[in-house]
Amino acid sequence: MKLASKITPCLWFDGEAEAAAAFYTSIFKNSKIVKVNRYTDAGKETHRRPPGSVMTVAFEIAGQSFTALNGGPLFKFNEAVSFQVMCESQEEIDDFWKKLTEKGEPSQCGWLKDRFGVSWQVVPSILPDLLSDADSGKASRVMQAALKMQKFDIAALEKAAM
Repeated sequence: MKLASKITPCLWFDGEAEAAAAFYTSIFKNSKIVKVNRYTDAGKETHRRPPGSVMTVAFEIAGQSFTALNGGPLFKFNEAVSFQVMCESQEEIDDFWKKLTEKGEPSQCGWLKDRFGVSWQVVPSILPDLLSDADSGKASRVMQAALKMQKFDIAALEKAAM
């Protein structure tokens, strides 16, 4: 099997690797589950997983390779690592936000945690340019507007830039 990416993020789950991979591949275009590997008898001793249960799931989201590992309860996700979803339109922001926050939890400035505890940033693609505008007043107004938002509102950010 040829790797799709040189660097592949590995997401550590307690036992939800397959469900998470199915969830993510259902949300993003150009996504698929590539391969599911299962624990053997050795998994019983090393990870306390029964033989035949899912060990890893290789999957792609929007062409980016990922691995989901059922490694047990030892490690949890936190906001120190997140995935940015750059969006071209408000409709795209609304769609990803709705799907990723279902049974998850919204936060500030486009950040959210999905149902598995993975952090995402749903960001309008124009935001970096607005925040780095040569007019520091404009950039400051955009930042102030962004800080008041959970889900980004492109029209409100553009209005703040006026």
